[in-house]
Amino acid sequence: MQDLLQKIESKNVKVGVIGMGYVGLPLAIEIAKSDIQVVGIDVVESKVDAINSGESYISDVPSEVLADQVRRGRFAAVLDFQVVRTLDAIIICVPTPLNKTKDPDLGMVVEAVDRIIENRRENQLVVLESTTYPGTTEEMILPKFQDAGASVGVDFFLAFSPERVDPGNSIYKTSNIPKVIGGVTPPCGEVASKLYSNFIEKIVRVSSSRTAEMVKLLENTFRSVNIGLVNELALICDRLGINVWEVIEAAGSKPFGFMAFYPGPGLGGHCIPIDPLYLSWKLKPMNYRARFIELATEINSGMPRYVVNKINDALNESTKAIKNSKVLIIGVSYKKDFDDLREAPALDIIQLLRSRGAKVAFYDPYIPEIRLDGFLLEAVSLDRGLEGVDCTVIITNHSCIDYRKVVEGSPLVIDTRNATKGISNSKIIKL
Repeated sequence: MQDLLQKIESKNVKVGVIGMGYVGLPLAIEIAKSDIQVVGIDVVESKVDAINSGESYISDVPSEVLADQVRRGRFAAVLDFQVVRTLDAIIICVPTPLNKTKDPDLGMVVEAVDRIIENRRENQLVVLESTTYPGTTEEMILPKFQDAGASVGVDFFLAFSPERVDPGNSIYKTSNIPKVIGGVTPPCGEVASKLYSNFIEKIVRVSSSRTAEMVKLLENTFRSVNIGLVNELALICDRLGINVWEVIEAAGSKPFGFMAFYPGPGLGGHCIPIDPLYLSWKLKPMNYRARFIELATEINSGMPRYVVNKINDALNESTKAIKNSKVLIIGVSYKKDFDDLREAPALDIIQLLRSRGAKVAFYDPYIPEIRLDGFLLEAVSLDRGLEGVDCTVIITNHSCIDYRKVVEGSPLVIDTRNATKGISNSKIIKL
């Protein structure tokens, strides 16, 4: 342990990051910028080639920054897991989606751990960052190492540190977001904390890996439940003829005891729609039903259908049927000013509209095309999209879009994000 700590303190340590996606690549860059040698490991050859060519495929990582670290020899990417034999620390940042039955799919974590064990040596640190259910590190990963003859806290060190990436956030990046770290044993937590302190400004050490796993789920369950609450409030206000946006803005004037959340067309991204279900799944064998989580999930997952019904009713009021109506979707990424389509509610809305016979087009300055069940839909320009449109639907409120132009060019606008705030026009229908 002391040898590993000395390596970390002197920055004479070599780190591997498995998974070069939205979490792994920015993390690897921060490690390299701290003057620590880092290797990115991924099974996708095109990602490895792009990294080694200094070409970034993630907007949060400028190509010039990536190229500089590659040129300095601090960062390289490989496909071969045999590089693990040369590493002092390995950080796992692979996706952990839900399968078709909404159960956690940890297949990529298991594969990564198995490949690490095949190539491991003594005195290495292994950290899991992929979101998962409480107990994963101790119940699934630790036994695999023990079966291979490794002794935790003695000849290898194991910890969990939840990723907290907010893609597109210009203020909070990997380096200045506090890092929660929980070791399987106290020495494991000490080694992991010492490593991360080289490239993360603030370390928040907790008592166990299980606690760290729960921290991540609390953060996103908190958001999911509150968004579910405000989405239900939007449904209630709609029936009562009240502007939900005005209600939230006025409530936000209270200087204590209130935190504003906003309704929308559904939840997107890899975390908020998925993470709470990890906790719900974990509790089912314990005869405990996570009622808040399940209810929030039910409300949030029903919002795309509510939006489509809203479109249908609005068209009917204009003496038009949804079938054969031209509908322009404004914004399809799951969050504003970013190019991420993961779990984007716009995809569900487009599919529902198409199933009802609508002629759907979309405009998004960040997304050139989308694929839905094998169907390719290419983005149109705003001017072209507004030509002959029957209804325009604002799903993602990108800052660069001229919403006055959208309103002026549309006979009917469904605004799910309050993007048209300050524009007074009877053709605008708010969520």
